[in-house]
Amino acid sequence: MKTGRLEAFSDGVLAIIITIMVLELKVPEDGTFQALNHLIPKFISYLLSFIYVGIYWNNHHHLFQIVEKVNGKILWANLTLLFFLSLIPFSTAWMGENHFEQNTVAVYGINLFLCAVSFNIVQKAAMDSEGKDSLIAKAIKNYTKEMASTALYLIGIAISFFYPKISLILFFTVAIIWLIPDRRIEKQVKH
Repeated sequence: MKTGRLEAFSDGVLAIIITIMVLELKVPEDGTFQALNHLIPKFISYLLSFIYVGIYWNNHHHLFQIVEKVNGKILWANLTLLFFLSLIPFSTAWMGENHFEQNTVAVYGINLFLCAVSFNIVQKAAMDSEGKDSLIAKAIKNYTKEMASTALYLIGIAISFFYPKISLILFFTVAIIWLIPDRRIEKQVKH
């Protein structure tokens, strides 16, 4: 099976996720700038989550640019990724609504960690399907970014119970690490 339907479905789900997140930003009834103050935690949460959804969309696009066909294992792995991504609006809203309280930041971090793990599973399923001599296997030899991200998520989750704002800094750090699209795949596409 070609990748087109998987990509189209995933793009649609990611668009809906972003739409749901922005709908959580309720317009204040008061027309003053001070009325926006209570939205600051919600907006920070939204901004971070928007960046993450954008990163996943970007990396998903790059990944399926070099995958030639999908099978049932890839489809189920992708659905698992979409499931955890679809929880981002909930964890984002809960964290922003409660001004980055400990438990909310921990749940947000767990959500991000599960998204990362499930993306790695999609990547692995695609590599297994395409074979050891495929473009994807050649592109993804180094897992430094994946390992560093996983470590920062786990540290962030553990720290969130004591210093939730430091956890947020760690989560922003992971986002910064991934803002640049995965060059490993781009290099293989150029060859």
